[in-house]
Amino acid sequence: MKQTEVLLQPNPNARIEEFVYEKLDRKAPSRLNNPELLGQYMIDAGNEFGPGTAYGNALIKCGETQKRIGTADRELIQTSAINFLTPLRNFIEGDYKTITKERKLLQNKRLDLDAAKTRLKKAKVAEARAAQLNTSQPEENNIMVNVSYMLNLLHVKWLKSEQEVRITQSEFDRQAEITRLLLEGISSTHAHHLRCLNDFVEAQMTYYAQCYQYMLDLQKQLGSFPSTFLSNNNQSSSAPVQNVSAPSVLASASASLPSVSNSIVTSGFSELKSLSGSRKARVLYDYDAANSSELSLLADEVITVYSVPGMDSDWLMGERGNQKGKVPITYLELLN
Repeated sequence: MKQTEVLLQPNPNARIEEFVYEKLDRKAPSRLNNPELLGQYMIDAGNEFGPGTAYGNALIKCGETQKRIGTADRELIQTSAINFLTPLRNFIEGDYKTITKERKLLQNKRLDLDAAKTRLKKAKVAEARAAQLNTSQPEENNIMVNVSYMLNLLHVKWLKSEQEVRITQSEFDRQAEITRLLLEGISSTHAHHLRCLNDFVEAQMTYYAQCYQYMLDLQKQLGSFPSTFLSNNNQSSSAPVQNVSAPSVLASASASLPSVSNSIVTSGFSELKSLSGSRKARVLYDYDAANSSELSLLADEVITVYSVPGMDSDWLMGERGNQKGKVPITYLELLN
């Protein structure tokens, strides 16, 4: 339970604060989590650079994605706390303490019963020895009186020990029944905790699926930035950068691109895919290969690219010396 709390909230100070507010039965103040803070800083920095620039626009998009991840993280914590941590904590602090207390009480009752049985056994042995002594002594009045008196005392002690055993046995049986009933409820508790565990796994699955989808969408958005970066460079000397929203900048940038350069970019790759030859291309951005079929790229290096039949339209085959692999065309600029 403690390690799950650490997983959901790595900050120990935040955990202590939440614990104090919970004990005071008050709601903890809402604060931005780490992804949300990073997202806000990225958005602020992107606005300072200007959303009309490729870098500023990219920072804003990354910041928005980080804030979405922060929201998903907050939902994971809330869902896991309600569906997993709270039932587990209630069991540990409630039923489990009761079971532990009753089991300890049962153990004490068993020790009392063992002690009573031991005393009864000793009383029986002592009475048997006294009876044997009585039969072996000569029939003298004084001795007979003393032995009879001792036998009576031992018999009374034996009766008390036997009564004590019956009482302690009854108490032990009653406590054993209480403990048995409590322990039999563990099976239903296990079934409940199993459902809670499934809820926790589903919450994590939803969280990671959301994060993956957010980053996938962000990667697709950033994949279109080479052409946007080119349009920003072409316009930087002739038009001032205006602090406007990202969609309007992208629309105006693409609309104001010279038709010649636009046709060169699109027709260059189309022509390369339709022909069987190869072309030189300059790498615009670093790219890390996702698997062995892809080729990692370094910005500003020049590689040879060509098309392979059946390959996806967004990819080309790249070669650098003896190395070759698939490369995304959005990271490339064909050279004349």
